[in-house]
Amino acid sequence: MNLNQIHNVYFIGIGGIGMSALARYFKAIGKTVSGYDKTETELTKEMQSVGIAIHFEDNINLIPKDFYQENTLVIITPAVPKTHAEWNYFLERDFQLKKRAEVLGIITKDTFCFAVAGTHGKTTTSSILGHILFESGADVTAFIGGIVENYNSNLIGSGKTITVVEADEFDRSFLHLHPNIACITSTDADHLDIYGDKASIEASFREFAGKVADKNKLFVARDLPLEGITVAVNEDADFKADNIRIVNSQYVFDVQTPTERLKDLRFGLPGKHNLTNALMALAMAKTFGVSNEDIAKALFSFRGIKRRFSYQIKTADLVYIDDYAHHPTEINAVHQAVSELYPGQKVLAIFQPHLFSRTKDFADDFAKSLSDFDEVILLDIYPARELPIAGITSQWLMDKMTNTNKKLVLKADLISTILTSDAKIIITIGAGDIGEMVASIKKALI
Repeated sequence: MNLNQIHNVYFIGIGGIGMSALARYFKAIGKTVSGYDKTETELTKEMQSVGIAIHFEDNINLIPKDFYQENTLVIITPAVPKTHAEWNYFLERDFQLKKRAEVLGIITKDTFCFAVAGTHGKTTTSSILGHILFESGADVTAFIGGIVENYNSNLIGSGKTITVVEADEFDRSFLHLHPNIACITSTDADHLDIYGDKASIEASFREFAGKVADKNKLFVARDLPLEGITVAVNEDADFKADNIRIVNSQYVFDVQTPTERLKDLRFGLPGKHNLTNALMALAMAKTFGVSNEDIAKALFSFRGIKRRFSYQIKTADLVYIDDYAHHPTEINAVHQAVSELYPGQKVLAIFQPHLFSRTKDFADDFAKSLSDFDEVILLDIYPARELPIAGITSQWLMDKMTNTNKKLVLKADLISTILTSDAKIIITIGAGDIGEMVASIKKALI
């Protein structure tokens, strides 16, 4: 497919974080963009404000007439059901229909592509790397799975020669990409509804790793059984961060590279996992040729991603943090970070499980991770693309927790329940629609 011959791009599921980044990209390069989503959100409102027409009813009569032409590309998300009327309309008329991953594959084939893979850390690592490249003056476009605070967008830049993409393992999407430089942050079990078992996930990551021709341009976390340039915090590796201190709520650290030592780098995101992400981005950028000075400046100025340990309230009397974590490993990382920053303080965690299948597959690990917090509120499971599974409920998950200071509440009762807690540190956690409640929770707490 030649994207230069495409005039119109229509998205079915335009409100998704990955889909909206592509929509913004095509708008930025001069295409006419429109789309459907089932729910209006702040993200869809922002896209509408820059001239992207969006409607929220599955109705072929609402598709703009210009998009009936042959030079229209239709991009779909896997979350859309096969009964969707608009999807079937385009399908029956032989329009060019592509999944988001396929379109990213087409874009990256004609650019110098940085691909960031891993079951955790993709969004943060991609954001830091995109920020470093953009700040260094590179002709880059970075497609991000979150809203980067520095840009208030999930798209960094609109360059034509360099791309940064999250290499998503879901549905083996990352195998569509054409990476020149890549990294793998982790290969923990996830998406078992797709893969079946951890061995199949690891095999898929090995296949992705094989797409990088030069193994000196594949960066891997030190503990992974993969060939490549190793990266680690406080462990021997090709790129090693050490001498780590916390100064004014920021990490200050040194990095030993294969050829030199960088001293007193500063980075503001808390948690060892975020420091690892920053180190991974540093290694990739340095291999590409970005100067030490530009890397140091960008790490210092990086402000983070919305819903990734995102401070909503930060006073002497109360701290409210919001985080997208939806896997036990990610919840452990949140707990590690908050314990490091606020030792001895009572922490209330509010968690909305995401997907029935994920809750079922990792129930014992979720129970263990959540039990580490002082107080826990559970919401019902957010189904996303799934139908309920018999017996898999938040009550079932809560019964597995060893922490006795726990309760299950309805969303309608959440804010009043939060207000009864004496915890000084409050964290909302989850990848479902709990993110839509953050503003209301913040308002009630102030």
